Formats: sequence, structure tokens, C-alpha cells
Amino acid sequence: MKLEHMTWYEVDSRIKNGAAVLLPVGSTEQHGPMGRIGTDTICAEAVALAAAETCDGIVAPALAYTPAPFNTGFPGTVSISEDTFHALANEVIGALLRQGFKGVFVVNGHGANLEPLRQIKDATPQDRLLIRSWWEPSTVNALRHELYGDWEGMHATPSEIAITQSLLGSLPANQAAEPPQKLSPEYVRAHSGDRHGPPAEHRAAFPDGRVGSHSALASPNDGERLLAAAATAIADEFRSFERCL
Repeated sequence: MKLEHMTWYEVDSRIKNGAAVLLPVGSTEQHGPMGRIGTDTICAEAVALAAAETCDGIVAPALAYTPAPFNTGFPGTVSISEDTFHALANEVIGALLRQGFKGVFVVNGHGANLEPLRQIKDATPQDRLLIRSWWEPSTVNALRHELYGDWEGMHATPSEIAITQSLLGSLPANQAAEPPQKLSPEYVRAHSGDRHGPPAEHRAAFPDGRVGSHSALASPNDGERLLAAAATAIADEFRSFERCL
């Protein structure tokens, strides 16, 4: 259930019964030749909504403007500073808790969000904030590996493209039909959490926007499987989180 579709009477009743809330957090940035600008937000919100159907959860409006400075060399990317994102997310999370929700379960879709969110968690009392990227549960990671192996890569991944395809249809593969340059394990370790270089340098290294990810391997059927696996795992974790508060 979307928070914005509820009346305050409905919200009041749920809060009095001890509800927590799901908060999707994504980005607004390029996702290669066949990926939508809103991919991270689309995936995070879709997983949160599908999970909420299973666990009778409430889903707050998604945060879509987040840090993505390395991708600002590509048209369509709208990046805000880490400080601004930290302040915004901190205020939204704090406001939800002050309204009376027992806890906030962040469903994340973008690596660069994690460090600011972890800082907020460290300052939030009594474990009332949980941060989980939709791809983190072991069942989801196993499926990603089964479907794409090393071609999952780091950005414009076939798994996230597949989820958007299952929801919105496929876009033409265009130049994404050819595989990108494969990433070394050293590169992956050094750049995890979206620790990429300046915009011009990043675009020169990855001119079509993909970072080791063979987006053309994605399919709507894969997306349905991935969305179902992620929603099931997140719903289970949300139930446990809500019970323990």
C-alpha cells in the first residue's frame, strides 16, 4: 500500500497497531544504451511495493534524487551532493519516525546511497532503521549469478534492466548488443559503492555508460523472476524487522 494513497485515518490506525514503513531510495542517472534513467528508483520501488503486497506493508514515496556525480557526463543524470542527500534522507526518515512509525526499512537501489544512509543509521537510536539493497539477499544474488555470471558487472546491470523490462517493456539493445569490457576483480573491489572517478574520466572509460555489465542479456522473464525473488526476501526481512521493534 502506498502511503500517498492512504488517508490520515488509515495511517493513524496502522501506526497505533505498530506499523513500520518501507522507503525506496534510488537515483536519476544514465543506465547505458537500453536502460532507463530512473532504473534504480523503478527497481527499488517495484521491489518495495511487491514486498508490501506480501507482508501488508506501507511504502513511502521514493527518494529519486541522490548522489551520482560520476555519471553527470551523460545526459539525463541529475546528481545531488552527498551532504544534500544525507540531509534530505535524514529528515525524511526522522519525520517518518516522529509520525509514530516503529521503524523505517530502506529498500535501496543505488550503490552511492549506502555510505550516507549508513551514517544516518549510526545516528538513529534503537535499531529503528534498516538498510537493504534489493539485490543483497542470498536468493537474489544466486539468481543474478545463475542468469548472468560475471556479466552482471557494476552498472546498467542486466538484472536491473530485466526488472524494468518486466514492468515497462524492452527498449532496443542498440550498441548494447555487443558485450562491454569485462572488469577485473581488482577494479570491482576498488570501485564498489560507486566509487568512480570524475565525470569526464568516467565517460571516457565507459563511453556507452555500462560498467562491465552486458545489459543485452536481460529479458522480461528474467525480470519477473528477479522481482519475485527480491520481493519475497525483502518481505521476509521486513516482517522480522517489524516484529523485533
